[in-house]
Amino acid sequence: MKQTQRSVVVYCASSSLIDACYFDAAERLGELLAANGILCINGAGKEGLMGALNDSVLRHGGAVKGIIPQFMVDAGWCHDQLNETIITQTIHERKESMAESADAVIALPGGVGTLEELAEIITWKQLGLYDNPVIILNTNDYYQPLLSFFDKMMEAKFLNRANGDMWQVASTPEEAVGLLLGFPHWKASGGLECTEKEL
Repeated sequence: MKQTQRSVVVYCASSSLIDACYFDAAERLGELLAANGILCINGAGKEGLMGALNDSVLRHGGAVKGIIPQFMVDAGWCHDQLNETIITQTIHERKESMAESADAVIALPGGVGTLEELAEIITWKQLGLYDNPVIILNTNDYYQPLLSFFDKMMEAKFLNRANGDMWQVASTPEEAVGLLLGFPHWKASGGLECTEKEL
């Protein structure tokens, strides 16, 4: 069934102990997704950046689709006010469902789980299994060591230099959403190319 609105998967942390600048960026991203009519898809969490993102999208009149494995629901981690919640049996099913549901990916700062999701979607893109935009939101230069490591991979020829365009880097939520709306191959539901619009 063809999607009727643009959508983006957002990978992000569930930790509540991080600096306020990361929460500010997550909340601003949620506001911008809502303002631009972009469905936010994530892991359905209620804590940390995921909770802040979800609350912001909903507060600004947007829509959130959460995808979460049963064991996380049982642990009490699920946000209970999302527009749609899909429960999977495994975390692998969750990640596959998230990728299949969206027109693009944004990775906010996060821990090992977020890093694993980002590395996997880039790997899928390298293998031709995923061809949509991947945006790294580099709030407070959080991802700079990882980006330097990517450069090291290319320098040492573990990663083809041509593959350096598999992801884009944004410093602010405004820049991230601008990149999404400006990607020439991001197709809307009617099959038309999206053009950049004022945020």
